[in-house]
Amino acid sequence: MAEKMLQFVRLAQHQPDKRDATDRRADWNEVYRPFVAEAATEQASRCSQCGVPFCQVHCPLNNNIPDWLKLTAEGRLEEAYEVASATNNFPEICGRVCPQDRLCEGNCVIEKGFEAVTIGAVEKYITDTAWENGWVKPPKPVRERPESIGIIGAGPAGMAAAERLRVLGFQVVIYDRHDRAGGLMIYGIPNFKLEKDVVVRRWHQYAEGGIEFRLNCAVGRDISLGELRRKHAAVLIATGVYKARDIAAPGADLPGVVAALDYLIASNRKGLGDAVPAFDSGALNAEGRHVVVIGGGDTAMDCVRTATRQGAASVTCLYRRDKANMPGSMREVYNAEEEGVRFAWLAAPDAFEGKAKVEAVRAVRMHLGLPDATGRQQVEPIAGSDFTLKADLVIKALGFDPEDLPVMFDEAALSVTRWGTLKVDHRSMMTALPGVFAAGDILRGASLVVWGIRDGRDVAEQIAAFVEAGKSSIAVAAE
Repeated sequence: MAEKMLQFVRLAQHQPDKRDATDRRADWNEVYRPFVAEAATEQASRCSQCGVPFCQVHCPLNNNIPDWLKLTAEGRLEEAYEVASATNNFPEICGRVCPQDRLCEGNCVIEKGFEAVTIGAVEKYITDTAWENGWVKPPKPVRERPESIGIIGAGPAGMAAAERLRVLGFQVVIYDRHDRAGGLMIYGIPNFKLEKDVVVRRWHQYAEGGIEFRLNCAVGRDISLGELRRKHAAVLIATGVYKARDIAAPGADLPGVVAALDYLIASNRKGLGDAVPAFDSGALNAEGRHVVVIGGGDTAMDCVRTATRQGAASVTCLYRRDKANMPGSMREVYNAEEEGVRFAWLAAPDAFEGKAKVEAVRAVRMHLGLPDATGRQQVEPIAGSDFTLKADLVIKALGFDPEDLPVMFDEAALSVTRWGTLKVDHRSMMTALPGVFAAGDILRGASLVVWGIRDGRDVAEQIAAFVEAGKSSIAVAAE
């Protein structure tokens, strides 16, 4: 029987049950148990169906959240999936990894005291149910087109664009330097947040729909950008950003001071069954070690929680601001605290100590000063507040910058911003090279999976319009 809406006045907010922290530290399985049908229906019925849905407004994809919540409350799950997938290529992934507390749920208009609707968990429930029932279909066009589109990068932006272009009938080829499709969804995000088979089944489904994947193929090494431009009617650059930001401090080059992505890739590859010499040797393995992670974003949370599961002797997160100013999801911080991670707030590294390898981090206490031009409070060191943390593995989770694509692709005409991201016409998303487009992190800087999906969907429309305009020009010239 369908639930009435606006049940937030009667029903309390409830997330899926969490597994005990001791249990989840012992494996790589998801933190939250799946919603049962009754719980998902009840939580969906808490939606107030407000006239201006701020959850939708603050979703980068403008997902029709109130609509699919209402359909879920009524037990119409196949229709709910159709609505959810109409604006989102990977709702089962966004339901798992989006920081809903900062986006949709964080902007729910249900007044304080009743708490937000549990949007992310319901989204995951809808799509997992759709997969179980065979409602999720490969992308199939109504009519095939002869034009081919080349996409560099098999991450969220590249795969979202590929799906949209394939539905429009284009022949799509994705080139990626890794041996699996998915980008950071495969190699960067740990399994306890996003199980790899969730990503792999999308990859296989897209291949079934006619999208061609050329893996272990690095543009600039195995094939040039010029070759791609000659082979395809248009090219999309969706490489993401992988270059780790470094820290200028004495001892930063000591063995045992490693980049976050190197550490996470090694862990994920090991979980996938690959041979990982750097993990087996201990260079990228936290087992039995005193770990200090520097940073306060979601990548830092991925690192500290990975280290606890690898059996670290201790794990400390060193962050120069306070808890209220952390850029990462608060849910991830709470999960990390439950799992035994220690946080050193308002503290920044000053030097790394050790002889043959790192042995300690010398840090300094900080205090929050006046706001800068962005409105964020500046941080300033407190004189004489030095302290030392024991550490034989230090992980730098300070963010990512773009690689030098004009050099990597041997294409000087590619223009970049002062941050190294690609310059584009922001209406067409086309670079300085005609027919070469950009989307995702290489365009906006390191960001969320959901923004990559949004960019991929948007750029697909621009690529289709570019190809159509080219055909029209040829037709006019022929006349």
